[in-house]
Amino acid sequence: MRYGYWMPIFGGWLRNVEDEQMQPTWDYVSRLARRSEKIGFDLTLIAELNLNDIKGVDAPALDAWSTAAALAAVTETLELMIAVRPTFHLPALLAKQAANIDHISGGRVSLNVVSSWWSEEAKKYGVQFDQHDDRYARTSEWLDVLDAAWKQNHFSYSGKYYSVQDLVLEPKPVSQPRPTIYAGGESQTAKELISQKCDAYVMHGDSPEKVAGKIRDLSERRERKGLPRMKFGVAGYAIVRENEQETQRELARITDVKQNAAGYQNYQDWLANTQLEQRVSLEDYSVSNRGLRSGLVGTPQQVADRIGEFEKAGVDLLLLQFSPQMEEMERFADRVIPRRAVASA
Repeated sequence: MRYGYWMPIFGGWLRNVEDEQMQPTWDYVSRLARRSEKIGFDLTLIAELNLNDIKGVDAPALDAWSTAAALAAVTETLELMIAVRPTFHLPALLAKQAANIDHISGGRVSLNVVSSWWSEEAKKYGVQFDQHDDRYARTSEWLDVLDAAWKQNHFSYSGKYYSVQDLVLEPKPVSQPRPTIYAGGESQTAKELISQKCDAYVMHGDSPEKVAGKIRDLSERRERKGLPRMKFGVAGYAIVRENEQETQRELARITDVKQNAAGYQNYQDWLANTQLEQRVSLEDYSVSNRGLRSGLVGTPQQVADRIGEFEKAGVDLLLLQFSPQMEEMERFADRVIPRRAVASA
């Protein structure tokens, strides 16, 4: 199992807790990244939103791409999975930008391609916002141009959404044949596209049993296309405590919706513009990416055992959230990761 985490560029992950003691600043995220790779974390996902959908639109949020470039220069082993939304970036220009950051990092860049969901953000920033299936049609063309830009020179393309003429991109990325492309989505349109044109599928939090079903589905789609096995990642919010009483106390604290409601309207916008397979609960609202559904909550041994269930389901990567991030990541690295290493030996 590889251990990844969401970089807290929004100042946290809890919609009900206003101050999570992790400021969205370069000082904090750079210290966090440097420390994380020393204690056993393999990857960080740097989300791309220009507005803060967790704490409310008036709250600060870091830019994904300039942050990733800076992190590439101050880390040594951490994979930098940078989220990218095709509607916000021309594919050839993004291919150039990503290749450059890949060189700065020594080949540690990957992409998480997200077909935009936040219509209000697009409106505020003057960006085209397509309906659901149109967004995926755009993404499909975008991925074609990106892939060719990284692998070919003097490449031309003419589609409904994008056109390039005699494109030359040098230097190519360090990562060969290309940086890993992750993507997530639960609609049939999304899953067909991802199985065909991406390298890895990332899922919202869910039980190992449900995740196993999704992995089978994507794997079968992949096999039908004659393509090699994908990698699979799942999101999870981790609470590691020494006993049940402490666990339940922390769970109650983070799901108390009365504390802060600034992000609720943004959450409603997300629900209106996505196609989800399951109903959303209060806990899903409280913690982003349905992280609590993964069940990484309990004693160190209980959490380690749960990770073992995800491994059996076929998961390669956990994308974890913690609050407060630095302190809880230290606890996870000290109490959980070694237990899984022993169990897997």
